[in-house]
Amino acid sequence: MRIAVIGQSLFGQEVYKELRKDGHTIVGVFTIPDKDGKADPLATEAEKDGVPVFKFPRWRLKGQAIQEVVTQYKATGAELNVLPFCSQFIPMEVIDHPRHGSIIYHPSLLPRHRGASAINWTLIHGDKKGGFTVFWADDGLDTGPILLQRECDVEPNDTVNTIYKRFLFPEGVKGTVEAVRLIAEGKAPKITQPAEGATYECIQKKDNAKIDWNQSAEALHNWIRGNDKVPGAWAEVDGQKVTFYGSSLVDNGTAVNGQPLEIPGASQPGIVTKSGLVLFGNDGKTLLVKNLQFEDGKMIAAAQYFRSGSSAAVELTEEEKTFAVQMRAVWQSILSNVSQIEDSTDFFKSGAASMDVVRLVEEVKLRASSCQLQNEDVYMNTTFQDFIQMCVRKLRGEDDEEELVVDYVEKNINNMTIKMPHQLFINGEFVDAEGGKTYKTINPTDGTAICDVSLAQISDVDRAVAAAKEAFEEGEWGKMNPRDRGRLIYRLADLMEEHQEELATIEAIDSGAVYTLALKTHVGMSIQTFRYFAGWCDKIQGSTIPINQARPNRNLTFTKKEPMGVCAIVIPWNYPLMMLAWKTAACLAAGNTVVLKPAQVTPLTALKFAELAARAGLPKGVINILPGSGALVGQRLSDHPDVRKLGFTGSTEIGKHIMKSNVKKVSLELGGKSPLIIFSDCEMDKAVSVFFNKGENCIAAGRLFVEDSIHDLFVQKVVEEVKKMKIGDPLDRSTDHGPQNHKAHLDKLVEYCQTGVKEGATLVCGGRQVQRPGFFFEPTVFTDVQDHMYIAKEESFGPVMIISKFKSGEVDDVLRRANATEYGLASGVFTRDISKALYVSERLNAGTVFVNTYNKTDVAAPFGGFKQSGFGKDLGKHYGYRSQEPGGVIWVQTPSASGPKVKRTLRHH
Repeated sequence: MRIAVIGQSLFGQEVYKELRKDGHTIVGVFTIPDKDGKADPLATEAEKDGVPVFKFPRWRLKGQAIQEVVTQYKATGAELNVLPFCSQFIPMEVIDHPRHGSIIYHPSLLPRHRGASAINWTLIHGDKKGGFTVFWADDGLDTGPILLQRECDVEPNDTVNTIYKRFLFPEGVKGTVEAVRLIAEGKAPKITQPAEGATYECIQKKDNAKIDWNQSAEALHNWIRGNDKVPGAWAEVDGQKVTFYGSSLVDNGTAVNGQPLEIPGASQPGIVTKSGLVLFGNDGKTLLVKNLQFEDGKMIAAAQYFRSGSSAAVELTEEEKTFAVQMRAVWQSILSNVSQIEDSTDFFKSGAASMDVVRLVEEVKLRASSCQLQNEDVYMNTTFQDFIQMCVRKLRGEDDEEELVVDYVEKNINNMTIKMPHQLFINGEFVDAEGGKTYKTINPTDGTAICDVSLAQISDVDRAVAAAKEAFEEGEWGKMNPRDRGRLIYRLADLMEEHQEELATIEAIDSGAVYTLALKTHVGMSIQTFRYFAGWCDKIQGSTIPINQARPNRNLTFTKKEPMGVCAIVIPWNYPLMMLAWKTAACLAAGNTVVLKPAQVTPLTALKFAELAARAGLPKGVINILPGSGALVGQRLSDHPDVRKLGFTGSTEIGKHIMKSNVKKVSLELGGKSPLIIFSDCEMDKAVSVFFNKGENCIAAGRLFVEDSIHDLFVQKVVEEVKKMKIGDPLDRSTDHGPQNHKAHLDKLVEYCQTGVKEGATLVCGGRQVQRPGFFFEPTVFTDVQDHMYIAKEESFGPVMIISKFKSGEVDDVLRRANATEYGLASGVFTRDISKALYVSERLNAGTVFVNTYNKTDVAAPFGGFKQSGFGKDLGKHYGYRSQEPGGVIWVQTPSASGPKVKRTLRHH
């Protein structure tokens, strides 16, 4: 069809482009005159295509059509007028002139909310459903017959901007084009609008957007969001007009702490908190406002109300001065009507509009990819000087808005002052659990409480998952390019290294790990893990697939790796920080967000890690830490519908329970009873110790098979080594063996050894609690252990060596015995005979096999088990890949010699 497009804006531009793609001829574009020397986007697009563009300042004068204008319009020969968004009054002789008449896009479900502020009133009235209508124009105000309607849910915290971007803009463009298609096919209906339910509301302007405080919290919230961003709901505060933006309803069970702010007419003073400005309705319920704007146009974070204007200007480095020069040129290109950009030049007072904000944000990304701005950053820093200062602070990681508030527990210990967060970490903030619930975390060295820790509840899990989901779907993390993601993870690793002594000290007092081991392994390998996966961020890729071509068409087919979304991680207590690193680093490298539950008995290094992650600049919601019980927090994470992958390290029993209730992606690292076969030709000095990390080690050699010819000598050497071990304070640099992790585990070890003695195994040494404060257990050696015994089959997870003999030359028989376990996490063999070593290692059923060494791991080597020890791998490049979807399969039909380019996309997950 021959179509005249009458209207303006980016919406009009997109409708115009899609109509042309649909094969229609645009005979003319009728839009508004240039403003401040800049053409409307619709005009710019049409002029680029050589389509006639008319920029009439008006169509009517004193109620009568201007004939010269009408004549120019009629000369185009349009068969249909399409009005995607039009702010001018169009005469009826233009509306009725084309053969098919005129259709108009309107952003409400007519007949509800007729008028120019339909989106505003949809929100102000608290409608649960919104949408748009394409209708046939008549001489009434939005009263013509309905051609097409589409509806959507209105979210509780939607603003005009969010509902427009999410639905009204993209679906409105499609709907308008579909309406034209129906007209062209002769299938377009004309449905008379019902009288019932019809409403008309006035145009929302600044002078009628004042807040009436005598309303409920929900009504206040609807009024503020219904006027956000234009025209902006306002009230008198401290003698000036203040406009409120970014409203959300608040859980009224949460205590509000902050500085009161008197607001004339309000039922009670607002409270400026670290999250924003809390306001009260006349029903006593609350809402939260994120941003405030003053009469001079300056916008601030509401949390900064009492500190606005207090920060001193930063002095720019030479590199930052170069960036400022580049940005001055960008401002000049946007504000073409301004002769020179001064430090005091105001972006909006100089004529910039909302689409210029989008352009400015993108221009910054091109010149400094690490400076991830939001549109609000521009609104809050409207002068060039303020804008540059804000950008530089973000580039330096000194953004005041992201100030982290931490209620530390401090202790002077290990020749340093350690500062430990103790609250939940949700959406970039340390917060109390619902109801203020807490528990005590215990120092296993002496059994005393270290501090009270927040105890997460189900509602806290839901908040954390929601924050992680929003960070993935809407936040800058999901939009960040992989190298910038890697840069943040490298920075996190650097911060962990700066705090490694503090982290190791916290690990020692919270888990009982010997400090020197904690420094080298618990913390040291954690740092290595983050650095390793930071390097993988931009190296996770799909592949192209050669396929049979159906002539004459040719297709390009390729796969694409994509992040999964929210990953829930549940970790054990034996290596609190290292287990966090093994699972979290790969998830972050792949672009996912994380909700992590540390073991309830060892939460402190995870919370310290959260602090360092925030200081490294990871965006809010990317990492969330929830200390709490497995039965409550772990179960909710396992069941939560918005969690896309669950990573669990722990007992086989819990792993089986998880599998019964899940169809989401799951990786499990479960129990082990790792066999170690020691032949008579081994280097015995290397084979005598299995007490690494107090035996609290998932790959510990849970059962040793020693060739009978060296059995007695081997046991003698083991006992000699045990007697040399110093049991004591893990912070003492000479200590070899610290306390077990917690009291319940100590009691289980005592019971385990008692069972071994009852079954007839020989207790050579140990088997008892050390008589001193704390949870210390003697390194233990059992011999004469038969295959049917409980201690031969079940894991102790402690410093207990289980020794059985095998006869010389019976290699296959000892292999049979070694593999006769439901577990398959690790195994080992000691022998100087390389042929024997290879023969045995190939036949041991375990995810890791050690030859003439033990307890070796590296971040580049995958780690995981077989059988009842779980599935999935940690570490290595494959874990990075498994933290993304296997990939959509994308088919692209390339242009043929005679036809246009066609693109089809098919995704398989």
